[in-house]
Amino acid sequence: MVSIDPRFALAAASDDIERIYAKQRANRDRVAATAPAERIEKLRRFHAAMFAHRAEFYGALWADYQKPAPEVDMSEIYPVVAEARHAIRHLRRWMRPRRVATPLALLGSRSRIVHEAKGVVLILSPWNFPVNLTLGPFVSAIAAGNCVMIKPSEMTPHTSALMKRIIGELFDESEAAVIEGDAGVAEALLRKKWDHIFFTGSPAVGRVVMKAAAEHLTPVTLELGGKSPVIVDRTANLDEAAKKIAWGKFLNCGQICIAPDYLLIDEAIQAPFVEKLRAAIAPETGLIVNDRHAARVKHLFDDAVAGGAEVVAGGGFDQRAITPTLLTNVDPESPVMQQEIFGPLLPMITYRTLDDALRIIAAREKPLVLYLFSRSRKVIDDVLRRTTAGGTAINDTLVQFYQLNLPFGGVGESGVGKAHGQYGFEAFSNARGVFEQPTRFSAIQLLYPPYTKFKKKLIDLTLKYF
Repeated sequence: MVSIDPRFALAAASDDIERIYAKQRANRDRVAATAPAERIEKLRRFHAAMFAHRAEFYGALWADYQKPAPEVDMSEIYPVVAEARHAIRHLRRWMRPRRVATPLALLGSRSRIVHEAKGVVLILSPWNFPVNLTLGPFVSAIAAGNCVMIKPSEMTPHTSALMKRIIGELFDESEAAVIEGDAGVAEALLRKKWDHIFFTGSPAVGRVVMKAAAEHLTPVTLELGGKSPVIVDRTANLDEAAKKIAWGKFLNCGQICIAPDYLLIDEAIQAPFVEKLRAAIAPETGLIVNDRHAARVKHLFDDAVAGGAEVVAGGGFDQRAITPTLLTNVDPESPVMQQEIFGPLLPMITYRTLDDALRIIAAREKPLVLYLFSRSRKVIDDVLRRTTAGGTAINDTLVQFYQLNLPFGGVGESGVGKAHGQYGFEAFSNARGVFEQPTRFSAIQLLYPPYTKFKKKLIDLTLKYF
């Protein structure tokens, strides 16, 4: 294989960026003016293409990091086609102007909200779910009537190349295009003025994106991550909790931003739960995406064990293959409890009272997701009242991502803005307020100067009652 000088690759990508960006800026008003039927037809063609290329997605994701075909279906293709179907079904309603009530002080006027496309938007997507987290936001951007440029991760090159080919078959580059490349290409893209940036990745890179966006006052959606806790209390169904936590934590080799990152378990049930959790772990987990990330996970493991953590399951490391690993007696101040793991390690900490568990959660940044396994309504209500998270799932893991009628996104360190379904459509839209006053006399004119005694009385009444 002939190697390509990265400088030449960046120069070629920069030429593509300039050409496509200019085309999309020139085309954005036409695309923004498209009717619901036109956008729905685009989504239908895209939906069909996802199935037409299904086998190719299997091959690309296996080549990138040996993701099993059933996991490709469940965690990559299904979320995208579900997002497309949802938009097809509801887009006419989302685009319909919505009337809003008129306050008495503005009697005679009419007001409505119109959602209009933002224009030319940028989607920067990660490697851990390269199809799902690229093409899911893409559906929302197209539904909202935008021109779109996509920069997928260079760490999943086979999948990125396939998505580029599919988008190229369905759309003219003046409306949608994929730009491949490394971090240098992402930096070149971020120097452009966009109408919206949608980024999925780490909080550290999210800060870089937000800083670049601030140069042009560009709005952003940041889907980040962090340490999502899972609480298991003594009332939980332990068999169900073990199966669901094992699946949610070790799917995709733990490389999931919404995976349970650490377990807080009532000390009264730790021993039986650990046994159930060990039995629930499936052997098929795939690979860590590259050697660098595998070394990072190994370092977290080694540091935890050196600090006194006990390995109760797993602990096997063979380059990018890491066995699902459970750790007990973990120091709450160790790096494995401070950094997002993004790998198949699950540290466990026992607690005596719910207050103890909530103090551990409160000592960390607000999580993307908080998981709770409990059959006590009092505990459920108490946890919801005393914590903050981007989202919460009770008695399950991960599946909240598939509920398109709920907003998905973080809070604080774990993200900015919301996505999925109507929330994704709104993220890529400008909610334009339209106030319409009749040409005849309006009530507000009664308050115009000069301010007579009568008008001052009217102003007093308005302040008090209207």
